[in-house]
Order: sequence, then C-alpha cells, then structure tokens
Amino acid sequence: MNAKAEHYDVIRKPVITEKATMASEQNAVVFEVAIDANKPMIKEAVESLFGVKVKAVNTTITKGKVKRFRGQLGTRKDVKKAYVTLEEGNTIDVSTGL
Repeated sequence: MNAKAEHYDVIRKPVITEKATMASEQNAVVFEVAIDANKPMIKEAVESLFGVKVKAVNTTITKGKVKRFRGQLGTRKDVKKAYVTLEEGNTIDVSTGL
C-alpha cells in the first residue's frame, strides 16, 4: 500500500481509553483525526496506512471546554474522533507497548 504524506495529516493518533477498548471487541478502532477531515478521507488514510479494509467510519466532534489556566480563562481545543469499523478478518494493533 502506498501511504501519502497527507494521510499522516488526517490520522493524528490512536485513542486508548476504556470505551475505545470496548469498541475494539466489535472490530472497531478509534483515532483522533484532523478537525477538517471527512469520512472518505479517513477511510482512504486508514486503508493506505495500515493495509486493511474499512467497513464504516463514524465521527464525533467534542467541543473544547472553557477552563482556567493560572487565573486566566482559556479554551481547550476541539477534538474530532473517528470510530473506524474494520471488515471481518482485519485487525490493527494499537497497543500502548507497556
């Protein structure tokens, strides 16, 4: 598979949480993706980078919270996550390596 540089800009990092681990039991992997990435771009990037077949892509956008930093009001960044469901027989290992 040929991985282009823009594919690395679409997929930021895997999300390792309890909910993401439960999703992996249903053959799904969770990634943090670029905020302007759409579902076809995410599907193409995952198939190219990991050499797997993607069945479906679901996305969520979490708005950044307003928090105080040293007494000043600040806003955390907005985060877009992609729940990528893989075809049967395909797997991606995103273990933490601990």
